[in-house]
Amino acid sequence: MTGQLTVSLGQFSIHKGDPESNMQRVREWTAEAARRGSDVVIFPELWDTGYALDRATVLAGPVDAGRFMEVASLAREHRVHLYGSLLEVSHDGAAYNTGVWYGPDGDLRAIYRKLHLFRLMDEHRYLQPGGEIVTADLPWGRSGLAICYDLRFPEQFRRMALGGAVITFITAEWPHPRLAHWRTLLRARAIENQMFVVACNRSGQDESTQFCGHSVVLDAWGEVVIEAEEEETLLTVTLDLSSVAEIRGRIPVFDDRRSDLYG
Repeated sequence: MTGQLTVSLGQFSIHKGDPESNMQRVREWTAEAARRGSDVVIFPELWDTGYALDRATVLAGPVDAGRFMEVASLAREHRVHLYGSLLEVSHDGAAYNTGVWYGPDGDLRAIYRKLHLFRLMDEHRYLQPGGEIVTADLPWGRSGLAICYDLRFPEQFRRMALGGAVITFITAEWPHPRLAHWRTLLRARAIENQMFVVACNRSGQDESTQFCGHSVVLDAWGEVVIEAEEEETLLTVTLDLSSVAEIRGRIPVFDDRRSDLYG
């Protein structure tokens, strides 16, 4: 595991059902993040379409074509790692909320299909759930991938930590009035798993929902490293991931777990 990692989080108001407008924002901010020296750039959940799920089969595409390939090219052009979720339609016709991680060579390093579908925004009506907890071995260490509602399921994050994850990246469209839940759950996931948490939320609103922003980076103590308010912003921060080993050594929760009782 290497120590220093510079991350940018692009919190913006997504234009629902307008992929090209959203793609233009992602192009501009990826270029700016690269200018700032970022290693990783993360964007909100479904940043290409928002929750236009009733048009998923029209707006989405397979991971080996279309907008997915545009994102791969963008990562390669600016020599950065890129993560965010987009609408995917697989070759068998199933639709997913899919997080893709592209490396600075444009190669697909990891693909994560959202495990927990959010009924309050009708995901279960239009999408299929993923079937795998995903971590990726990246230059700075093993990294977990998650999407929004996953945050309410601590088992997923514990499995990632037990598998060696030192940092987890979360892409989200988390709404009001549950800002307090967002902040509390993120902090809990960081503290209980003694890992960094990088969470990029969207801002703005669509016809029925106001989103709460507050994209944030938390260290392995659960302390805020940097946090946005609710307006559009591109946050950039440099992290020292070497602190994870020191914190896990100081309070050895993984050694002290009673796996004989709860697995």
